[in-house]
Amino acid sequence: MQAMSLTERARREQIVSAAIEVLARNGHAATTFTRIARHAGLSSTGVISYHFADKQDLLAEVLTTTARVAGGHMGPRIEAASGHRGRLRARIESNVELLAVAPSHVRALREVLAASASGSAPGVEGDPAGLVSRVSTLEEGLRDGQRDGAFGAFDPAVMALAVTGAVDALVAVPLADPDEVRHRARELADVFDRATAPVRDPR
Repeated sequence: MQAMSLTERARREQIVSAAIEVLARNGHAATTFTRIARHAGLSSTGVISYHFADKQDLLAEVLTTTARVAGGHMGPRIEAASGHRGRLRARIESNVELLAVAPSHVRALREVLAASASGSAPGVEGDPAGLVSRVSTLEEGLRDGQRDGAFGAFDPAVMALAVTGAVDALVAVPLADPDEVRHRARELADVFDRATAPVRDPR
């Protein structure tokens, strides 16, 4: 397979960026090649068709891009955190803060996932939100923390699901105020910090 030129790569990125904005603004059903081409300032939809086989092919690239943006924001925060509890807090806060950092990416991701769940995006299959891997990674971290005494006694699998579900539910609520997003991120992190903390002997 011939490698893409820099120009072709830049054009694909331009199209994906436009698709994300159109998805975030208009929703999945109203996201068409015509609207994406207009938003991107392209001469015709044929430019999109040259780079992507169909809408589902483009949506798959949207998912890849949103995952990369999320990882780029969350990864350094988690790696820089100290200790198991610090990393759990960083994971929760940085995930929720994506609403303030990359709101269009979050809205576009929700649109694609909803379409996939309803069957209207049949080409987007598997685990598009990375749910299985997210829960698995978190569960492993919770188990490690329990072994090291940083966390208390609870079922790591259930707690991992609870954390992931709470984050996803909070992210699903649209918020325009970045300060409110960060406030809710801290509050949610506080909730699970208390829920996972080891029980101290009062004696």
